[in-house]
Amino acid sequence: MQTLIEKKEIIKILEEIGTILELQGENPFKARAYFNAARTLESLNRDVPELICKGEIGQIKGIGKALSEKLFTLVTSGHLPYYEELRRSIPPGLFDLLKIPGMGPKKVKTVYDKLSITTVGELEYACKENRLRDLTGFGRKTQEKILQGIALRKKYSERFLYPQALAAGQGLLNYLRQNRHIKRCELAGSLRRKRETVKDIDIVASCPANMRRPVADHFLNYPEKASVTGSGLTKASIVLNNGLACDLRLVENSQFPFALRHFTGSKEHNTALRQRAKKMNLTMNEYGLFPKGSDQSLPCKSEEDLFKALGLSFIPAELRENTGEIQAAEKGLLPALIGEEQIKGLFHVHSSYSDGSASVREMAERCQELGFEYMGISDHSRSAFYANGLSEQRIKDQHAEIDRLNARFKNFTILKGIEADILPDGRLDYPDAVLASFDFVIASVHSSFKMSEQEMTARIIKAVRHPLVTMLGHPSGRLLLGREAYAVDMERILHIAARYNKIVEINANPHRLELDWRWGKLAAELKIKTAVNPDAHSPEGLQDYRLGVGIARKGWFTSKRVVNTFHLAEVQALFKRIPFAKS
Repeated sequence: MQTLIEKKEIIKILEEIGTILELQGENPFKARAYFNAARTLESLNRDVPELICKGEIGQIKGIGKALSEKLFTLVTSGHLPYYEELRRSIPPGLFDLLKIPGMGPKKVKTVYDKLSITTVGELEYACKENRLRDLTGFGRKTQEKILQGIALRKKYSERFLYPQALAAGQGLLNYLRQNRHIKRCELAGSLRRKRETVKDIDIVASCPANMRRPVADHFLNYPEKASVTGSGLTKASIVLNNGLACDLRLVENSQFPFALRHFTGSKEHNTALRQRAKKMNLTMNEYGLFPKGSDQSLPCKSEEDLFKALGLSFIPAELRENTGEIQAAEKGLLPALIGEEQIKGLFHVHSSYSDGSASVREMAERCQELGFEYMGISDHSRSAFYANGLSEQRIKDQHAEIDRLNARFKNFTILKGIEADILPDGRLDYPDAVLASFDFVIASVHSSFKMSEQEMTARIIKAVRHPLVTMLGHPSGRLLLGREAYAVDMERILHIAARYNKIVEINANPHRLELDWRWGKLAAELKIKTAVNPDAHSPEGLQDYRLGVGIARKGWFTSKRVVNTFHLAEVQALFKRIPFAKS
């Protein structure tokens, strides 16, 4: 009889069945029977599929009649309905959680049952927001160990969050600039364009042709290097200790602007630029911009000169995605993008009143150290029990503390806010009388992510229409490398936000970075304002606003459309106007 499955796969399936039974909370003896059977088959030196086909497997100790029948079905048909049904009964991401050191079946079951966590990305996000700290069987130390385990698993993952790649790239860039032979050196690729996730690091450097070998060797000897994957004179490649691949491109100094433009990308932007150059009887590549029939490039000392030669105003790297930036540059209509230095205050800041790690005072003092005029505290609302959401009494306690702090501070103000849960039916989880006690209200979805697009859209629209809602929090619910956005008609949401004069946040948490920059141009057309919100749960997290500014720039946002650039009095006046819909 033909066998359709090998011993290794049989053992794997038995182990997975045992694991799923543990995750479901089944009788431990039942789960253990499958683990024991897997170990028994692994120790056999005989042809296991043949034993199963001949019906002899039941003679092996620990393999009963019921299991023998299942194994026969599996080996002769290539599949096992019982196993397949079990697999469908749990989210597939739970198996990935089990690969994290310290996350056995009991712990995975706990975070799934209590926090609905189904992916490694969700688990990492929960740890960083202190969601596991108070769970039975966990605690702060366990939470820290889980984060360390996740970091180890991510070491050789395919993509990296932008800030992780940026830190690695900046460290390498600083190292390269120590080499006296390098004239110019810059980050390129998707990292320079500030994409949300990055696959690798591209660096472009210029040096004399006869110095390329020592420059390349300097790069290849980087202390944080794990391995060398290429050692040419125009391109050298390494893999860092954290798993990121890095390419160094070496060119003449006169070629640097062309190479930097080329290796910054994007591919679609470059293709469109080449087509434009072709229409102008020019050939463009990473080495220059050549008139037709000539091997001598037009001289360009900078990217600004290069774009000027193509009849365009300078296009910032963040916009080079072929989403209309070339046409706008041709007409001189590119927006003056927001800069980090224009931010005057932050909203969406959590404290130890809910799931933050620092007090309101500590968060406020750090904001003052960063040079801000104000901070909008916005802890979780009462439905977020997993995040120690605020009861009505604790709201009063917090407001009293904020009043005391504001009386002490000079030239700095704490605004009273809340991150109110949008319940599945679109209601907020406080009565209007309580919501009215805040200076601003952020409305966010934190549960029931599996609703249909129609249901989720209606849910969010109802919240956005609420007269006491100031801004919509993390609009799509995505966790980068961890969870897809929930199904929602974002175009309709933005139209409603514009109609009701509501702010749509750019959540600057590195795991979110949403509103997705791809919606920025529509938001501009609708004259929607945004707030670059760090969603900070610690003093260190306040710095994430810088990431949000990068996303705002990718979304074509100017300072006039980012409320954090407003002075305190302007913010307070705006918040008072928001309850009134546009006519």
